[in-house]
Amino acid sequence: MSPPVEQRQPSKPPGPLRRALGVFAYSGRAVRLVWQTSPRLTIALALLTLLAGILPAAVAYVGKLIVDGVVLALETGAEADRMAALQWVAVEAGLVALLAGLRRGIEVCTSLLRALLGHRVNVLILEKALELELPQFEDSAFYDKLTQARREASRRPLALVQKTFGLVQNAISLISYGALLLQFSGWAVLVLAVAGLPAFIAEAKFSGQAFRLFRWRSPETRKQSYLEWVMARNDFAKEVKLLGLGPVMLERYRSIFATLYPEDRDLTLRRGGWGYVLGLLSTLTFYGAYGWIVYETVAGALTLGEMTMYVLLFKQGQAAFSAILSAIGGMYDDNLYVSNLYEFLELPRAGSTGIETEPGPERPGLRFEDVWFTYPGADEPALRGVDFSVEPGQKLALVGQNGSGKTTLIKLLCGLYLPERGRIWVDGREVREWDPAALRARIAVVFQDFVRYQFTVGENIGVGDVEHVEDDARQRAAAAKGMSLPFIEGLQAGMQTQLGRWFDDGRELSGGQWQKVALSRAFMRQDARVIVLDEPTSAMDAEAEAELFDRIREVSGDQMAILISHRFSTVRMADHIVVLDRGQVVEEGSHEALMQADGRYARLFTLQAAGYV
Repeated sequence: MSPPVEQRQPSKPPGPLRRALGVFAYSGRAVRLVWQTSPRLTIALALLTLLAGILPAAVAYVGKLIVDGVVLALETGAEADRMAALQWVAVEAGLVALLAGLRRGIEVCTSLLRALLGHRVNVLILEKALELELPQFEDSAFYDKLTQARREASRRPLALVQKTFGLVQNAISLISYGALLLQFSGWAVLVLAVAGLPAFIAEAKFSGQAFRLFRWRSPETRKQSYLEWVMARNDFAKEVKLLGLGPVMLERYRSIFATLYPEDRDLTLRRGGWGYVLGLLSTLTFYGAYGWIVYETVAGALTLGEMTMYVLLFKQGQAAFSAILSAIGGMYDDNLYVSNLYEFLELPRAGSTGIETEPGPERPGLRFEDVWFTYPGADEPALRGVDFSVEPGQKLALVGQNGSGKTTLIKLLCGLYLPERGRIWVDGREVREWDPAALRARIAVVFQDFVRYQFTVGENIGVGDVEHVEDDARQRAAAAKGMSLPFIEGLQAGMQTQLGRWFDDGRELSGGQWQKVALSRAFMRQDARVIVLDEPTSAMDAEAEAELFDRIREVSGDQMAILISHRFSTVRMADHIVVLDRGQVVEEGSHEALMQADGRYARLFTLQAAGYV
């Protein structure tokens, strides 16, 4: 039962020039991001990095003075020469201690920045996710971008800044090494520079390939994450075990890994093989230079101290040059990943951009005028020319089979989607004119698939109005209206009872109790003009449902109410009924009028009534 994983080819890799220029594409933005996170730590890291780049050459030069001082003291035997050599040893010890302190300081700054920056980036991602609209959350491409951004970008900006600072540090070191090596030979400096180029080119190539693999197979890694989530979540465990889904899902999980792993293996083997071969070239270059310096020393062209210094300079210079090339390759790699973060953060908002926060001067109530809507990627419209209205204080019922467009109407009413044709009016303003937050503040909605938050009872109710989420009096008033207060008062901790099983002392509710909590959540919005109940009582028996709707009529007053239900015994209580079929309004009127018309509503009502006989 393992699903085939779609085979796609990575896009054509960019050329060498484009890769070289791409190294710095996001470096400036990453530095700004780190600076905004902590200016003090960024300045400290920059200064420590600068000093750490200067000191190694100074240590090498002092090492030369120590060796030459020792040789001179051996030749002369003078006490002053011995003391001079020891003084240079003390100077080198001080420089090495200072260098160790600088490196430790860099580690401390980096560690603190990593924690701060990781938090900042995650907050930016979550803020962007909250800003985007429902259509984007139902788009698989959106989840690919979100997954890519979250998986790597929280650490990559700092890594990019570290490599930028490291590049400067090693460049300073290399310049100081080169200045000293020029005293020996300009050719030595050229050999030092050229020897590391092949490794850099190979590393840049493999980094690009690794990123393209990561990017084009995001859907598969997301499938793996979903399978892990289902197999390890407590709210899925019951059904997974009863249906025996565990082995099937685990096999799918293994199948995806088996498809993706060969690409990782091949890339790792090629990267490791070429890295070893090109590393040998660098090693041979060093020992060739080493032999050259030894030969010149034996020939008398160099002192023993100069030989020691030049060997150390060449070795450290080669390491610095390799570090520079590696940093550039890593910066290219980090830039590719950081680009995912900014691609996600710069996604345009797909929804209403209205600014109105107050009702219009005319026509209070709701109106749907020739509304058409098709879900992205769908072939058939979900709504086809829908027309109806709801007057202030009126209670409307939407009736129809699953897939007839009832919930879609509610999503459009709340501005979660915008109609492609037609208009929706809410209290005298078209939905597009409303500021989204102001529009949604006027509508209290309970969806059939309402969220069961792992919060306390009071918080589960309080989230219905975030401005009063901690208001105990309002929570209790909403619970009374939603008929949840009696069973809440019977809980040991009352409103403070932790719900769900994720945290300590959590209490699980029955389906009907959860629905009453969700209904109470809707009543938190005391200023809401519209109450929408989308199959809110599916877990209740018919008697409890009838009692609840009597209660809703009683407490809703002049608020408009829209009820979606499959139980016609409660639908008949509505002032007006709209019957939908395949996205179209096929009938509307009162219960009595629709029964007299003997159309679709009457047939459905009669069929359901017969089931209770």
